[in-house]
Amino acid sequence: MKKIVLIFATILLIVGCGQSYEESKRLTREQRLKLWREDSAALKIAVMPTLDCLPVFVAKERQMFDTAVDIRLKRYKAQMDIDTALIRNRVEGAITDLVRAEKMIKEGTPLRYAAATNAYWLMVSQRQLRITNFKHLDDKMLAMTRYSATDLLGDLAVDSAKLAPERVFRIQINDVNIRLKMLENNEMDAMLLTEPQASQAVARKNPVLLDTRKEDIQLGALVFRTKNMGDKARQHQMEVFMKGYKQACDSINHFGVTHYKQILKKYYGLNEQTIKSLPDSLKFTYQAPRQKDIDRAKRWLEKKK
Repeated sequence: MKKIVLIFATILLIVGCGQSYEESKRLTREQRLKLWREDSAALKIAVMPTLDCLPVFVAKERQMFDTAVDIRLKRYKAQMDIDTALIRNRVEGAITDLVRAEKMIKEGTPLRYAAATNAYWLMVSQRQLRITNFKHLDDKMLAMTRYSATDLLGDLAVDSAKLAPERVFRIQINDVNIRLKMLENNEMDAMLLTEPQASQAVARKNPVLLDTRKEDIQLGALVFRTKNMGDKARQHQMEVFMKGYKQACDSINHFGVTHYKQILKKYYGLNEQTIKSLPDSLKFTYQAPRQKDIDRAKRWLEKKK
């Protein structure tokens, strides 16, 4: 009799556990579906650990976006990953550059320019190699990202020095922090960097061969895709985002970049010394990109074709 009771109790236990497991799976599926729906409805912005994204981080951290609107930041380490997110409709907007934006538009991903950013690029060389001008790039490795502002600027340097294109070896290093690390480890001869990686390279006495600010080249951009963005809810989200974005730009311009050192530490992993090395003159804009910069990107892409 005891054996029968024990067997019966065991069966009940197994059945009970089975129901709990199935219930758990069902709840997990429901939770996942709920999270997916919430994420789909939110306005998602793709960002990188580059300083042109700082207004987005400041607006998010300081609650400059209307909290009634769900705005989410999707963090990536490489521009190519941001492209993929835009192309596959995983995000609605992104910080990018005009070359990449025009390439995506040309290949069938319609985008709208919401603002220019303050992004600029430096071409720096490995300090031990004594590369001081573009001609010294002959038979050297240049780190960049293909079909981006850095690719365009690499061509500008090669053409200026009248070097044979094949004599400068373009090495695609997409992760901006890995690119900087390769310079620090003497694994790359030269590279193109934006902030804050550019200031980190300069602080370590690496020579500057090119500064786009001196060339009057402005290629940074904030973009939104236009597909499935016409309904009132999306329009309202973008209006809320731009309001907070502009407020953040004005705040940074007023207080300075270093005022937000906690945000710089959180999103960029910068230490006190690096934060102090950032240029005091950095100003952020929310004006539309200049047509001459868009045209420059288009001409370069046509030439590459």
